[in-house]
Amino acid sequence: MIEPGIYKEVMASFPSGVTVVTTLDAAGDIVGITASAFSALSIDPALVLFCPNYESDTYPVLRERKRFAIHLLSADQQMEAYAFASKGKDKAKAIEWHLSELGNPLLKNATAIIECELWREYEGGDHAIIVGAVKNLILPEKAITPMLYHRGKLGALPA
Repeated sequence: MIEPGIYKEVMASFPSGVTVVTTLDAAGDIVGITASAFSALSIDPALVLFCPNYESDTYPVLRERKRFAIHLLSADQQMEAYAFASKGKDKAKAIEWHLSELGNPLLKNATAIIECELWREYEGGDHAIIVGAVKNLILPEKAITPMLYHRGKLGALPA
């Protein structure tokens, strides 16, 4: 048996980017989740994946709505990262967003945004493995410094 505390410590040793995945609930309110478990999967077809915890408030909404936007966060988006990592309905209370042409809630100042439709879902222990078919890609007009997650801390990618 693998000891969970050591497992978490080892996994925290691997630096990763930070994403926020957003969608709208049935009432038209923004919901989302912060996820560092994100990856490109395929170029043809264009697929990406992320892994929400089954216990997340957002997970059932993502399954129901079947479309979402994945924001690759910038170093300046710590407020967004922490807000969507929390539980509860009012995560995005102080977060500025707008709807895309595809109907996804988009946050400002991300290093890139990937709009997706749910393609497949797989079981992954205590997390789901959500595979999204890429429908739209958004890049900022100028380069933005990305956010990194390492050993429980958020920060900028060093120059």
